[in-house]
Amino acid sequence: MKRIHFSGFLLLGSLFIAACSEKKEEKGPDFEVLAESFADLQVLRYQVPGFDELSLQQKTLAYYLYEAALEGRDIIYDQRGKHNLTIRKTVETIYDTFKGSKTDADWKHFETYAGRMWFSDGIFHHYSNDKFVPECSFHYFSELVKNSDHNRLPLLEGEHIDDFLLRIKPLIYDLGYQSKMVDLVAGKDNIARSANNFYEGVTQKEVEAFYDQFPSTGNQPEWGLNSKLLKENGKLVEKVWKSGGMYGKAIDKMIYWLEKAVSVAENAQQQKALSLLIEYYKTGDLKTWDAYNIAWVADTASRIDVVNGFVEVYNDALGIKGSYESVVSLKDLEATKRIKAIADQAQWFEDNSPLSPEHKKKEVKGISAKAITVIVEGGDAAPNTPIGINLPNSDWVRKTHGSKSVSLSNIIHAYNESSKGSGFLDEFAVDKTTLDRISKYGNLSSDLHTDMHECIGHASGQINPGIGTPDKTLKSYASCLEEARADLVALYYIMDQKLVQIGVMPNLEVGKAEYDSYMMGGLMTQLTRLKLGDDIEEAHMRNRALNAYWVYEKGKAEKVVEFVKKEGKTYVKVNDYEKLRSLFGELLREIQRIKSEGDFQAGKNLVETYGVKVNQSLHQEVLDRYAQLNIKPYKGFIQPRLVPVMDGENIIDVKLEYPHSFFKQMLDYGRKYSNLPTYN
Repeated sequence: MKRIHFSGFLLLGSLFIAACSEKKEEKGPDFEVLAESFADLQVLRYQVPGFDELSLQQKTLAYYLYEAALEGRDIIYDQRGKHNLTIRKTVETIYDTFKGSKTDADWKHFETYAGRMWFSDGIFHHYSNDKFVPECSFHYFSELVKNSDHNRLPLLEGEHIDDFLLRIKPLIYDLGYQSKMVDLVAGKDNIARSANNFYEGVTQKEVEAFYDQFPSTGNQPEWGLNSKLLKENGKLVEKVWKSGGMYGKAIDKMIYWLEKAVSVAENAQQQKALSLLIEYYKTGDLKTWDAYNIAWVADTASRIDVVNGFVEVYNDALGIKGSYESVVSLKDLEATKRIKAIADQAQWFEDNSPLSPEHKKKEVKGISAKAITVIVEGGDAAPNTPIGINLPNSDWVRKTHGSKSVSLSNIIHAYNESSKGSGFLDEFAVDKTTLDRISKYGNLSSDLHTDMHECIGHASGQINPGIGTPDKTLKSYASCLEEARADLVALYYIMDQKLVQIGVMPNLEVGKAEYDSYMMGGLMTQLTRLKLGDDIEEAHMRNRALNAYWVYEKGKAEKVVEFVKKEGKTYVKVNDYEKLRSLFGELLREIQRIKSEGDFQAGKNLVETYGVKVNQSLHQEVLDRYAQLNIKPYKGFIQPRLVPVMDGENIIDVKLEYPHSFFKQMLDYGRKYSNLPTYN
């Protein structure tokens, strides 16, 4: 739960379609950020400045970690739905081997479906979690299948092509069958209604009862993080994701490359951490996972770093199961200065926070903060990527051993470059003062919000003795409340002179720009990511709506924030920035109390009251105005490619390439990194 995602409503958004053919490598200001565009998606590219400065040992280490990251690609597809690999391999076969016309409208509809499927790591929208279907008919889809290479289709043994089509039709075309990847509707069985592959044949009550048997106080691991829970012969059992277990074929490939990485580690501490990660993948032992995280946090000297594992729990309605992800990076030495300046003041921020004294940490341990330049992302971190990460997630490890907080500087830069000149602010900023302020300070305010959210927000506060882990006590509301809490820490302090004093921002106008952007996004513009009539379910969207609507309602009598009408259009206007800051502090104190005390009912009431429901007339207006801008609401990335230069069996250099085509990269990945069978 320690991740912040890019929001097109805090940064600006402009999108154009770029040619998808391979071109010569660009560098510096000539680099093309924009790539393909389809459906509601814009694909971008990012550079990796500093890679050429690395030593051969560091480049080789990065290459081995790069391969390990991508070898786990099949896992995230399977985790996000048990039929995803069947569908993906069918789509890849068609896209690669169909010999008919590829210029008509039906083919373009199929192509869009393929792009959406690859972008979302399966058939459920990466953000809304709703199932999507091709716009071409099933009859046309059947013709595509029949006229493609049957030897590459994921047919069952002896299965006829007509039977195969009959089997996959509901998987792809029936919106009533497994319609949502993760379902968070209150009062329902969220496990039975979710189509992810974390559970099978079990109810929410059974899952909760099963994990309630595990110890929840003291230095306990994240029980259930790396397994699928299902029934065998009427008994609940876990299928652990490890070598020799579920996902073993992919994990063995990852281990192969991680073992090579150990041989070229930069120092003994990094070598220790990677060795523990390998042991964890071999055994599936969650206590070894904790040992790895402790060793990983202690490695602050290495230039090359990696996140690799079953980490974030957003894709599980109960916040138990970790999705596979990997981020390989190098330290951005210059940009690290800003985030380090904030991390160095972590104890001051904790001591001066509006939290109740009993909920404050007496000693904030070991926040290692840095800005990183991403080299490659895999699993749940790609193509749609976070812009900030704070790990590990284990509360006791963080409290005792500290955490790493990172800002993804080259990803943020690519987002900013793609966002120029969209007309978004001109349409939604309430007045020229607000527009000018966000135009001048918006990038910095967003960067600082990310830094504070990750570095200070997720590291703040403590759980009362005797209270279980927040994921277990707050259940389906845990992720939203944790992200809301971290956002509120950032919002509270971004209007504090302390940030001016430590030299990370010039004045409080930066804070005001963030308040303008955040309230506009939380109250209005993030609604562009929803279909008309839908409630809010995604954790980050819920958290922003919760925070924005709570302070709006509490400050309504004094018009701290208000909706205003101008020429028939609705705008959000902040009238009292200091009072707004005070309200953010009040909400922060209450959410920390909820988390510290494990107050499920209060947490549920907050989220359901302020974070879920949508004003439908406002939603319609926002959608209509946004549609006129021709902006795609979601962005993701083509990954750079690392290519070793060999002299016999020895690597003598590693070259960095920047592919132009997302579609071609997905086909290449499908050929090279298909390690799992189509059913797990």
